[in-house]
Amino acid sequence: MSHKNMMKSPVFENSYVIGVISVLLIFGSLAECKEPSSSKLKNFDYPAINCRKHSAVLTDFGGVGDGKTLNTKAFNSAITNLSQYANDGGAQLIVPPGKWLTGSFNLTSHFTLFLQKDSVILASQDESEWPQFPVLPSYGSGRNASDGRFSSLVFGTNLTDVIITGNNGTIDGQGSYWWDKFHKGQMKITRPYMIEIMYSDQIQISNLTLINSPSWFVHPVYSSNIIINGLTILAPVDIPNTDGIDPDSCTNVRIEDNYIVSGDDCIAIKSGWDEYGIKFGKPSQQIIIRRLTCISPKSAMVALGSEMSGGIQDVRVEDVTAIKTESAVRIKTAIGRGAYVKDIFVKGMNLDTMKYVFWMTGSYKSHPDNGFDPNALPKISEINYRDVTAKNVTIAGKLDGISNDPFTGICVSNATIEMSAHKKKLPWNCTDVSGVTSNVSPTPCELLAEKEKFECPFPTDKLTIENVQFKTCNFKSSVIR
Repeated sequence: MSHKNMMKSPVFENSYVIGVISVLLIFGSLAECKEPSSSKLKNFDYPAINCRKHSAVLTDFGGVGDGKTLNTKAFNSAITNLSQYANDGGAQLIVPPGKWLTGSFNLTSHFTLFLQKDSVILASQDESEWPQFPVLPSYGSGRNASDGRFSSLVFGTNLTDVIITGNNGTIDGQGSYWWDKFHKGQMKITRPYMIEIMYSDQIQISNLTLINSPSWFVHPVYSSNIIINGLTILAPVDIPNTDGIDPDSCTNVRIEDNYIVSGDDCIAIKSGWDEYGIKFGKPSQQIIIRRLTCISPKSAMVALGSEMSGGIQDVRVEDVTAIKTESAVRIKTAIGRGAYVKDIFVKGMNLDTMKYVFWMTGSYKSHPDNGFDPNALPKISEINYRDVTAKNVTIAGKLDGISNDPFTGICVSNATIEMSAHKKKLPWNCTDVSGVTSNVSPTPCELLAEKEKFECPFPTDKLTIENVQFKTCNFKSSVIR
């Protein structure tokens, strides 16, 4: 059954629980798998932005896929060895079926990490396997704790042309260890992310299942020319900060055909935090999100912010679905953030069981420290939504700008919202905002003036990243070297 069809089923919740249990049973059975020798691997093709001349298999470097043997040295040895081919057609590392326990490891340029079907990269729960990093310069503080942060499980910095893909192989972050410490207030530095790529160009992350990250799942930061597609991301819906995909101070990003269940935002676009983000000054821009399905009862399908102090501009969201999600495309900002969120275009939202359809706030008051500038007011403008269908909704719109700093240029057209039996008395609540609406039901607040036969804009041009075509790449067991 497809995700969309499953979403429409009246027994979706029970089916989802059963599905998760089945997934866990399958993962458990992998512990008994024996890793094949490289000579037994079958040839296969896969789509990628670039293909590789050289190939190797993790077992060639001593990898053991029994779910118990630590493979950190095997991963690092393999990637170090394969890095010598960066200027000779690049290299790909194949992770075969099995359960490959590992700590954090670093990628290299002109490199592909490929997870075969039934392969599981299993994150170690030993903290000594996770190097500690300084805080990000655009944040000035750890996201959950001020002193620093752990490396991500799969990490890369200053890379060109890096691919993480597979035939629906799995990365399991084994996040429960970290979630327990976080809930007990025992985290002195920020929890690890699953995948983080920094200061890099030409990134592909695709066709994988990612589960149980300690914190954010996919975090490209200070990077450009990024394609993230075909991911299934699963986290418990009651664990905070398990964001699915968070492009952060990134340019030219394509996020397509992903399915995310999260305890936080399914996708969050960010660009630095208060005075640190303002000083770093690197926006997130030219981002397109298409064909996303999101389940997040406590957060947003797509969030803009709250860390947006480098600016967010030219974000295009199209043909997206949210079920049992707190809000749709949400804007989160605050005094002290500075910068802007502008030129946001949303077309085609299908929403079922939502607290909010339209939600913007200027009082999202988390700060890295007390050094933020109270005169650094964010500018929120040219926010466009059109072609929206929503049902079982508690609040149609809650739009709260900032006094003396209103959110302007808000446009909503062709939106039909069916309110739930538990709806608020007033479906819309607006302060310090201005804009227009057309063909919206229920009737919006007076600050959004009605305009007949009007359609909110959506760009007709293509972003550069949309023109990138995948090549058909291959692995041939006879040419392993």
